[in-house]
Amino acid sequence: MLEIRFHGRGGQGAVTSAELLAVAAINKGKHAQAFPSFGPERRGAPVVAFCRVDDKRILARAKVYEPDVVVILDSGLLTLIDPVEGLKPDGILIINSKKSYEEIMNECRFTCRVGIVNADQIAREELGRVIVNTTMLGAVIKATGIIELEDIRGPLLDRFGPKLGEKNMKALERAHNELYLKE
Repeated sequence: MLEIRFHGRGGQGAVTSAELLAVAAINKGKHAQAFPSFGPERRGAPVVAFCRVDDKRILARAKVYEPDVVVILDSGLLTLIDPVEGLKPDGILIINSKKSYEEIMNECRFTCRVGIVNADQIAREELGRVIVNTTMLGAVIKATGIIELEDIRGPLLDRFGPKLGEKNMKALERAHNELYLKE
């Protein structure tokens, strides 16, 4: 089972990211679930969402405490949370940042595998707004291989309609291609 924890801020689309990935996996014949964890937060407050994907039925119904992948939609959260808390030893941390891999590693000294993508820039250029949820999904798909890029197109078009869905798909594809993930 692949377990993913998304960290974002209210309004960035962390919950939508988890849901879209789960729908794409289900459409591919896998079992999946997605759910948020937040209280009365407001726009801009930290939000956590979870996604599980497996080839067999998923019986777990609790938060993801030991994720395989952690996705950070806003690098400002790196100073507010411990992003690698519970991350499995062979886990992957994917960060939206304009900083280079070397800069991030010098500041944070992560011992896990770290992927960096400038999702803000991609979203600004492709969508005209800095909403990085779908953009970061491209990085997740590349890092995990859990689904193919084309598998997410249907859920994107269903969620956002043809015009905005295709823009999101282009942003997602760019993040897939531009993710820097050190092996």
